[in-house]
Amino acid sequence: MATIDSTALPVDPSVGDLYERYRTMFLIRRFEEAAERQYKAARIGGYCHLSSGQEAVTVGAVAALEADDLLVTGYRCHGFALARGVPADAVMAELFGRAHGCAHGRGGSMHLLDVSRGYYGGWGIVGGQLPIATGMALSLVRRGAEQAVLCELGDGAVNMGAWHESLNLAAVWGLPVVFLVINNLYGMGTSVARASAETDLFKRAGSYRMEGERVDGDDLEEVEAAAGRLLAQARKERRPAVLEAVTYRYRGHSVADAGLAYRTKEEIEERRRKDPLVRTRELLEARGVPAEGLDAIEAEVEAEVEASVSFAERDAPPAVEHLAAGMYMPGSEEQFERMRPGSPFGEAELVFAGGLGE
Repeated sequence: MATIDSTALPVDPSVGDLYERYRTMFLIRRFEEAAERQYKAARIGGYCHLSSGQEAVTVGAVAALEADDLLVTGYRCHGFALARGVPADAVMAELFGRAHGCAHGRGGSMHLLDVSRGYYGGWGIVGGQLPIATGMALSLVRRGAEQAVLCELGDGAVNMGAWHESLNLAAVWGLPVVFLVINNLYGMGTSVARASAETDLFKRAGSYRMEGERVDGDDLEEVEAAAGRLLAQARKERRPAVLEAVTYRYRGHSVADAGLAYRTKEEIEERRRKDPLVRTRELLEARGVPAEGLDAIEAEVEAEVEASVSFAERDAPPAVEHLAAGMYMPGSEEQFERMRPGSPFGEAELVFAGGLGE
């Protein structure tokens, strides 16, 4: 049955650890602001979903991962990539579609990844990452690896069929996966209350006899404590779980959404009074970190973000002939022969008309 475990005390990371957590949170906030500017300047194509306001849950959950744990997320993924240690240069270059982006310029904003850091990507289809994460957890069990998978999703994905199928299999097979539901109160422009009959999303875990818990997603230490405990259970006891973190996104669903058609400016301002960055900075100051030191780290981060934009602007786009690299396994040429670009007319190379590939 789903429960809220309030017996465990919050973690108390050293001031140094908390300092680094705050630095990452501030990096995500400033990075997202820069991404919005670049998107509006038409330097970033496709869609762009920002996570401003969700930094505590992003950083707290990723901080609970071990180095060899695996991370899979939805498409609001810039912050997760940065929290997992992907350099800002590589993330911004990917948003620009450049060769030195973390997905070599082929993924863009919604499909960041860095397998070397155990980050297996942002997934653009709502709920599409859930079966992937479940399969990865099954692979860990079959290999006898004491690792866990953290699968992030938004509140809108809990009504997808993949959610039910994945939780059921994770429970039946005893898989080491924690499903992190980031409940920012809105699925695109629809409130959770209008879309879900059960608005306590963590309680849905009880349908699969799985542990469920809700935390304040704006409380960095509370998120890290809960995620750490559930991930440890997943690694050692093969116990899947659901962790719901209630937070808020300050921007619209995407950069193209002003976010005001379905909520008021007053609501947004009220939520900003609980800004996780302000809360975490105040926590650091209460533990003796001088304001000057925090100001210095913020200035350092702002310079890092500016440098990432400059890097992305200078970086070259991926070569056209490499855009389809890695699409098929070696030896599968015959199977996919008819699916090659333009093959009904006999073309053998990927080309762009009008000099677009130059």
